Amino acid sequence: MLLDVGRGRLDVHRLGERGGEPLLMVCATAQPWALWEPLAQGFAQYVPVIGYDHPGLGASEADELRSGVAGLAEDALAVLDALGVERAVLLGWSLGSAVCQELALAHPERVSGLVLWGTWATTDAYQQALFGALRHPWTTGDLMTAVSLLALVFSPEAVDDPAFKARMGALLPAFPHTAEAVSAVIAQWDADLVHDTADRLGQVSAPTLVVAGERDIVTPPRHGRAVAEAISDARLEVLTGPGSSHAVGLERAEEFVPLVLGFLQSRATAGVH
Repeated sequence: MLLDVGRGRLDVHRLGERGGEPLLMVCATAQPWALWEPLAQGFAQYVPVIGYDHPGLGASEADELRSGVAGLAEDALAVLDALGVERAVLLGWSLGSAVCQELALAHPERVSGLVLWGTWATTDAYQQALFGALRHPWTTGDLMTAVSLLALVFSPEAVDDPAFKARMGALLPAFPHTAEAVSAVIAQWDADLVHDTADRLGQVSAPTLVVAGERDIVTPPRHGRAVAEAISDARLEVLTGPGSSHAVGLERAEEFVPLVLGFLQSRATAGVH
């Protein structure tokens, strides 16, 4: 459904019929919501789920793109406001994890828990080079190369799997391809390049689970470890072996979903509200 959030209308998805605080899923750079649909369905069997396409992507419209990660966090907050949700657990992948960090810092009263997957606190020189290379074809209009390079977030095992190729091929029309979407993706890469919460993460008060993949080349596990060390009592889980890529939550969903649900259950048992 399209919701008016003040600077445009966002395509918002609600799944699950159970009560309780919802899980707000925040997408990565250039990621269409459709890529997350199976994962969201898995969570929705146990908790209510909210998701949306970032402004300019999918069916989401943007009268004006907000600036940087903090601006994207205000978009996420606008989704909660439009739905009348007072508090939610935030799950963010990559850029989405940076958005969740900023939202938890700016509006701690709205965040009851954080799941940060493929996350980092400040963009280092290695990431500057990688993000800059991934950004470049979007700026030149070489969309086939731009989308093809997104395969770097997956493991070699996944990329070489014919079933994976078939699934990605079916999703290809959902990936950014309009002028508006390309502009939005470039703005997202720009936000990635300047993301920096390193000196503020100690202020995060929400219970936090950090999930990293051993073989993640986009946000190597040292970054997740640094985030977990900066947040008081944060829990770090590093998945290892085949499929432990930047997209570990998708490739290893059979482990990732129970891991997140276990974290949510531990919050409930501890009486976190």
